[in-house]
Amino acid sequence: MRLTLLILASLLALSAQARVDTLWIHSTQMDKDIGTTVILPHNYETSTGTEYPAIYILHGAGGDYGNWLRRVPQLEQLSTDYGFIFVCPDGGHTSWYLDSPVDPQMRYESYIIEELVPQIDGDYRTTADVTNRAITGLSMGGHGALYLALRNPQTFRIAGSMSGGVDLRPFTESWDLPQRLGKYSTHSQNWEENSAVVIAEQADPQHYSLIVDCGTEDFFLEVNRALESTLEARGFNYEYSEREGAHNWPYWRESILRHLEFFKEEFSSSD
Repeated sequence: MRLTLLILASLLALSAQARVDTLWIHSTQMDKDIGTTVILPHNYETSTGTEYPAIYILHGAGGDYGNWLRRVPQLEQLSTDYGFIFVCPDGGHTSWYLDSPVDPQMRYESYIIEELVPQIDGDYRTTADVTNRAITGLSMGGHGALYLALRNPQTFRIAGSMSGGVDLRPFTESWDLPQRLGKYSTHSQNWEENSAVVIAEQADPQHYSLIVDCGTEDFFLEVNRALESTLEARGFNYEYSEREGAHNWPYWRESILRHLEFFKEEFSSSD
């Protein structure tokens, strides 16, 4: 009897685990296969017909598609708790999620918007609607999430940034940015056009619900404060916060929980 109960408990534990898929999606934009981690709620297989909101979570510079799950394995349980599908795409070590104006091999905006999102919506039971899809990320990925949303309201209108490098212009020699945008001294317009804070000055604020946060010991704090001023002046629907913390995983592990709560409320308000 005790053995039977132990076996049953083990089976129940296994059935409660989230399903994690690793995809290799061929990008015609860049003619290469790109990795993506997809985390599904534990009842995904048995809830035939149920559709789930999709949250795209972007890694930072130097990371990859497995970065978030390795660093925050709780995402498996959070997928089940919230009933969300998490999509963690690879953005290259330093792509900044741009279509580079100087490097035709770097077309991550086109890849994510035109290839990745449609494939995820086609292969999984997502609620394939802009009101039930969100995107967020940390550092380079925080910039990428806002950049992709502000430029593509047909795909993302609910977005977040954790410790995001939301203005590229102060960092003219950092994180391979000159290779993506050209030298600032000769290509300053590229830096203007591809900085999230500048794009926010031109985007229609009525389209968006945004959550932005940054640690008080983070080297991106000032550019995030400048972004908050822009969002306020333009009349965006947004939530901005600062709390004690630096540019590191202990900070982001707390941030992702705040972002998921924000997304949950936004999805509920659109029902």
